[in-house]
Amino acid sequence: MAKIVGIEGLSMAQLQQELSQGGKFVVFSWVVSVLVMTFKRPSAIHYIRPGESAVAKALPYIAISATCGWWGIPFGFIFTPWSIIENLTGGKDVTAQMMSVLAPAGAGAPMPVAAAPASPLTPR
Repeated sequence: MAKIVGIEGLSMAQLQQELSQGGKFVVFSWVVSVLVMTFKRPSAIHYIRPGESAVAKALPYIAISATCGWWGIPFGFIFTPWSIIENLTGGKDVTAQMMSVLAPAGAGAPMPVAAAPASPLTPR
């Protein structure tokens, strides 16, 4: 299972309560290009708590794409704005998919957490 950034210390019951109050799971995208090669990759899954800004968490991915994404011809010019716009609008919401995976685990099961936020340039 993928690691999730931002759910450290939450039980399943607390998570479900926060989700009912507007929390969500999102994935950001980032783009890096080198001449004729362009790589568009997803981030780790991030949990956005109710009232928290998804755009603030997307800023590192926006910065990587804005500086390193344009240089590939022709896809850098296509994927980079697409990625930046997606991240500025809060990332890709994957809450439904994550709950279908986490819900069967039950309230007492440990949550899969990431030790530290993943850098866009960290190999997976």
